[in-house]
Amino acid sequence: MTHTEEHLATLRRERWWVVILSAIQVAHILDFVIMMPLGPTFMRVFKISPVEFSTLVSAYTFSAGIVGFLGALYADHFDRKKFLLFNFTGFIVATLLCALAPGFGALLLARIIAGAFGGVLNATVLSLVSDLIPFERRGNAMGAVMSAFSISSILGIPTGLWIASVFDWHAAFYFICLVSAVFWVLSMLMLPSVRVRSTPKSFKENLKNFRGIVFQRDYLLSFTLTSVLGFGIFGVIPFISPYMVRNVGLREDQLPLIYLFGGLCTIISARLIGKLCDRVGSFRVFRIVALISVVPIYALTNLPSGIPVWMALAVTTVFTMTGSGRFIPAMTIVSAVVKPQERGTFMSLENAARQLSSGVSSQIAGFIIGSTAAGALTNYNVVGIVAIVTSLVAILIAYRIKTKFNLR
Repeated sequence: MTHTEEHLATLRRERWWVVILSAIQVAHILDFVIMMPLGPTFMRVFKISPVEFSTLVSAYTFSAGIVGFLGALYADHFDRKKFLLFNFTGFIVATLLCALAPGFGALLLARIIAGAFGGVLNATVLSLVSDLIPFERRGNAMGAVMSAFSISSILGIPTGLWIASVFDWHAAFYFICLVSAVFWVLSMLMLPSVRVRSTPKSFKENLKNFRGIVFQRDYLLSFTLTSVLGFGIFGVIPFISPYMVRNVGLREDQLPLIYLFGGLCTIISARLIGKLCDRVGSFRVFRIVALISVVPIYALTNLPSGIPVWMALAVTTVFTMTGSGRFIPAMTIVSAVVKPQERGTFMSLENAARQLSSGVSSQIAGFIIGSTAAGALTNYNVVGIVAIVTSLVAILIAYRIKTKFNLR
């Protein structure tokens, strides 16, 4: 085999790995984001307030964050593929419990279990991307894997909502279980084993390594970057559907359009952003996308009642493109900071910190946002201001990382 043929074979393998990892992301992201468009349904069926709905959403992220910290102790201890399959199995079982939940309390408990496995699963996927794909092609790979949100929005959410409308909300989670089972088999068959350490470490050694990573200044800065982004955006996202129905005037059967158009456009923008990261530099791309994101955040959280549907969809689509687009260069920047032998622990901690900050943000937003006697949401614009400020703060944090590691 010539050098060129070997290089092409490597690229083909990498492409398949990215496809499988993206598929896994689709499964667990769909489980998380399906809660948002089902918000009006849950609030009506369970007769719950915005605070209680935000608790349903944040239960997942709080659980993912807490368990992520614990999982970080052993993230680099096991073969990455086996660790991924274990957490994927737990995630599928937890999603089945969501489908079987008879009421609010049971669903809340099932969401906590789903978050416990889903959060670690997300960190393991990102670790494998960094393990398997060289840095010079990693931005494009990150863009592909993180476009899983868009694929979930285009295919998963409309299908899940259609199933929920034909049957009930339980059926949407059965659908996710079925999709996840297919992806589990594909990941078992096609992903390579990646063992970071040749010899296992004791609990004491793992704890010492854990402390070293947690208190490493460069790592703390990286955790702060993605946590700030998560905090800003997840105050806004859970209440998009309720706000669109109660304040703007969209019908519940029009909500899938938000995710369909947002997902379609984000698939294109995510791949473009990933390629630009590799060509012109991750920090440059991050700065531009973060600045642009300020406009749709403000527009979305201040949409008036009675505007045309196409205008509301245009705002939500640009919001989705820029909001999710910021994480692609941010994660590429973060991946350049960590040492390869500490990547699993680092990614678990990064994911845990981001999930906790997202959960805190969602819960705080639930307290900030109120409702009128007619049911319209209030103070959504305040949550938008917080998201705008955090976007600007994130640029300053990214600049510090860029300067320290001489990134573009």
